[in-house]
Amino acid sequence: MRQNRYIALFGTLLLQPNLWHLHRRSVSGGVAAGLFAGLVPGTHVVKFLVAALFAIGFRVNLPVAVAVTLYSNPFTIGPMYVIAYEIGKLFFPGEFAAPNPPPDFDWSHFGAWIEAFFAWLLSLGKPLAVGLPTLAVGLAAAGYVFVRLAWRGYVIFAWRRRRRRRAARGSIS
Repeated sequence: MRQNRYIALFGTLLLQPNLWHLHRRSVSGGVAAGLFAGLVPGTHVVKFLVAALFAIGFRVNLPVAVAVTLYSNPFTIGPMYVIAYEIGKLFFPGEFAAPNPPPDFDWSHFGAWIEAFFAWLLSLGKPLAVGLPTLAVGLAAAGYVFVRLAWRGYVIFAWRRRRRRRAARGSIS
């Protein structure tokens, strides 16, 4: 890995063991970083970069962080932004009227649709600007706790199964 000219640019940053090992702390942190980065506005390349920076900064599993950002895709991003907007409205009660619906998707005029879509997003203003980071932090926290609890539950299950197997072997002989 050190010999790769692209990786060598980062020096020893990418050589941290927690970036590559699969254990409870690094995986749960990677899931949290990926869930947060998945709501960063921009292309998947931007989300991958943000997830990688979080993984390096917090020394959590980098491949998991990058892979988890894929929950945010063209099918899920619309509902996620609507949820973020609704969360943001909780911080500004009664200040905003119902937003206009998003523009209808049109393949034949894709460039115009993209422009109209971003204009619509900007019209959402403060509620979206507050709701998006709030949702991202909430998803990251929930993902972190879920992975930690699921991992712990699996370990307890494995211990009990091992104990039963050892007890069964002991009673046979």
